[in-house]
Amino acid sequence: MRFGTFIPQGWRFDLVGIDRADQWTTMRDLAQAADAGPWESLWVYDHFHTTPIPSEEPTHEAWTLMSAFAASTSRIRLGQMCTCMTYRNPAYLAKVAATVDIVSGGRTEMGIGGGWYEHEWRAYGYGFPSVGDRLRRLDEGVQIMRQAWTTGEATLDGKFYQVDRAIVRPLPLQENGIPLWIAGGGEKVTLKIAAKYADYTNFAGSPEEFTRKSEILRQHTLDVGTNFDAIVRSTNFNTVIGATEAEVAERLAVIEARVAPHLGDRTDAYMQNYRGDQGLAGTPEQIVERLQAMSDRGLGYAIHYFPEAAYDRSGIELFEREVIPALS
Repeated sequence: MRFGTFIPQGWRFDLVGIDRADQWTTMRDLAQAADAGPWESLWVYDHFHTTPIPSEEPTHEAWTLMSAFAASTSRIRLGQMCTCMTYRNPAYLAKVAATVDIVSGGRTEMGIGGGWYEHEWRAYGYGFPSVGDRLRRLDEGVQIMRQAWTTGEATLDGKFYQVDRAIVRPLPLQENGIPLWIAGGGEKVTLKIAAKYADYTNFAGSPEEFTRKSEILRQHTLDVGTNFDAIVRSTNFNTVIGATEAEVAERLAVIEARVAPHLGDRTDAYMQNYRGDQGLAGTPEQIVERLQAMSDRGLGYAIHYFPEAAYDRSGIELFEREVIPALS
């Protein structure tokens, strides 16, 4: 199994209490620690407003951070899970990503999806198209990016995007362009787009749901004539790890106390991201067992979000010592 880690950027109330002037150094130091550690990749989210409720707490912009991390790390790969296609013109996005790839020395990943956070869509003036139209934009945008990164220009007369020999040079340093991660588990459309274009997929779910979506992806690859086995399947995990179950409970309580003043009656639902079935809270042995079960079902890449990261690295360090060596 391969491993990535998210860098806190404020979106999930994970920089609260840290002075605005110190937030970049906090993120940079975590990125450099990951760069020096066993992680294959680091990730940020592509959002503008905090979740699960919009607030005045900072949320740092994803592609600006990509450029900054490209210049301040040397080895680790750099991704976003995931960029919302409609937030940026796809030819412009291809240009931005190619530049980040140059700055990073060929370490950029493109996580891309249709988008979902209605409040920020409307607040930023993007409207909120239907799911179908968001996914059609995703399909057209991916076509533009693939052309741009392999030929240096892109032309498409689509329903949503029209580009006419848009020049995207310099090309990315990576042969065949920047790897594409198609994010989302929509079975009829998103997984079909992934079957056509993806180097990686990213979808969540219980072990049984993961298996079912994997089989749907396999059928789509048969339908469109691509290689299912060449697509690496990934999942994101909200991870809280402690040496004992009591320590795990203590860590969860600290996280809850930090976010409760900002979330109010939404706190319990928020904490289900960690305490519920979709979370990954436990001792190293428990986490290894759960990840091994997912690996047995075909999970090839696990990306971990540690809500404590900006305040306490000991959980990340425990994960690095006990979990990654057991599964790598």
